[in-house]
Amino acid sequence: MPAPRLKRVYEAPAASDGMRVLVDRLWPRGLAKDKARVDLWLKEVAPSDALRHEFHAHPDRFAEFQAAYAAELDGSEALAELRRLARERQVTLLYAARDEAHNNAVALRSLVQR
Repeated sequence: MPAPRLKRVYEAPAASDGMRVLVDRLWPRGLAKDKARVDLWLKEVAPSDALRHEFHAHPDRFAEFQAAYAAELDGSEALAELRRLARERQVTLLYAARDEAHNNAVALRSLVQR
């Protein structure tokens, strides 16, 4: 299974993206839905509001965020669906965060690959 790609949702879509899956709970600010070309908005795989707020308050605790996020998704149907999709085709996980190295899509990619 190829690793899911990561891309900011604000970047232009590309044919190589495969299936584009938005993994944020909130729709990205200022982005028209038709321009985003999102194939699937999988809100259920996004971090809970409480975890998202905690991470935004303490971005230096990314490892702790990853562990808590993994615990939230343990056994979830949404994560299972994402893994199934990634086995079947190229998937690009879309996110809105500015920090490309520390965000929920980065953490989610490692969970999908497990």
